[in-house]
Amino acid sequence: MKQEILDQILTGKAEKRPVVLATNLTSGADALIYPDEAGPFFFEDRDVTSEIRAAVRADKAQSVETDKGEIFLNVFNPPLRMAIVGAVHIAHPLVAIAGIAGYDVTVIDPRRAFATDARFPDTHLVTDWPDEAMDAFKPDARSAIVTLTHDPKLDDPALERALRTKAFYIGCLGSKKTHAARLERLRRMGFTDGEMARIHGPVGLSIGARSPAEIAVAIMAQITEVLRRAPELVEPA
Repeated sequence: MKQEILDQILTGKAEKRPVVLATNLTSGADALIYPDEAGPFFFEDRDVTSEIRAAVRADKAQSVETDKGEIFLNVFNPPLRMAIVGAVHIAHPLVAIAGIAGYDVTVIDPRRAFATDARFPDTHLVTDWPDEAMDAFKPDARSAIVTLTHDPKLDDPALERALRTKAFYIGCLGSKKTHAARLERLRRMGFTDGEMARIHGPVGLSIGARSPAEIAVAIMAQITEVLRRAPELVEPA
């Protein structure tokens, strides 16, 4: 790999931007493509937009056959991250499952009786107020945000920040009644129905989950579904 291309890939990683290296395996010609920019994307006179989107969404390299030779699309995605607001009982299994799924997890809770190393060993804990913590976390298009506290004083500041970012997933624990009240508060903050439609509430797939572990599974399943199936994740912002 040429040093110039490697440098650009590393820059993309630092900027948390997906980058795809397209290489013609016959001629050796290559080019970097940035999926978060406006398409369509062409390489060797071939429109590879759909293949680029699919490769980025799947986190998996793909090959494309063309008249000029096989094109190899190598994906360099930013890391997956998750911010969990609320160091509560459901957070325990969610931290573990998300870690196994490849997420770098941060638990945010200013209540120091909840956010302790004893309760969450080997976990990145942040005890700042949720809006400040979210500003420091800086959600990007590979970030998932989950609020679990049921407390508007904690959840709402995090949501107010999260909705202004490119986070691919925002989910909130609570009943339909709780979620309706949440949306009304956000509406009073100035958010539109379209903006609030990004929030998954009640959080998680409807699988009849009851225990904290089951609820965590439902949440992780929904996050995975959005990550792998939503085409807008790699559309330009």
